Amino acid sequence: MIDLYTSPTPNGHKISIALEEMALPYRVIPVNLSKGEQKTPEYLELNPNGRIPSIVDRDNDDFVVFESGAILIYLGEKTGKFYPQDAKRRSRVIQWLMFQMGGIGPMMGQANVFYRYFPEKIQPAIDRYHHEVKRLFTVLDNHLAKHEYLADDYSIADMANWAWVRTHKWSGVSVDDLPNLTRWLEAIGDRSAAQKGISIPARPDPDAIVKGAQNIVIR
Repeated sequence: MIDLYTSPTPNGHKISIALEEMALPYRVIPVNLSKGEQKTPEYLELNPNGRIPSIVDRDNDDFVVFESGAILIYLGEKTGKFYPQDAKRRSRVIQWLMFQMGGIGPMMGQANVFYRYFPEKIQPAIDRYHHEVKRLFTVLDNHLAKHEYLADDYSIADMANWAWVRTHKWSGVSVDDLPNLTRWLEAIGDRSAAQKGISIPARPDPDAIVKGAQNIVIR
């Protein structure tokens, strides 16, 4: 059994998608970011960076893994699924996973801050991050013109990138002129595990109660 400490964000969804795809039994423990539960001493014992997601593998001496990319690699190695054993093919998966971790995620995150959340609209900052996100999307589109998935076969790299790229409208970046990226987004979006993964955990009600959760909050 995997305990998944998570919130309804792209980084959290990366792991719930993977757990669904790999058919691993897991328990969802929602972390309410607005209440600061990711900064409690109990949670910081799991993830010293105070971010989500984190997992605890109850079948492996309660082994803790934090950082979403590291979790994906751990789960891929644990199951042998969506993570090739051949060194070259595995490297390709890791390369595109790192592309998301070092590029897509941080740049879309900054775009979100300046386009959606920052109280003052600083247009040069918005333009900077919109342009960089579009550049990264174009890299994906060009690659996907010759490949069905990022590393040829569907992998944890696709799960990681898709969880972020699918939110492009929230970041204020269009993909209408990127047909290969659009095709890839739709193909993964049709997968039942991806659909289930992005519904976990349920978004909290106004009173911050997560209905149906097997555990509620970290105390």
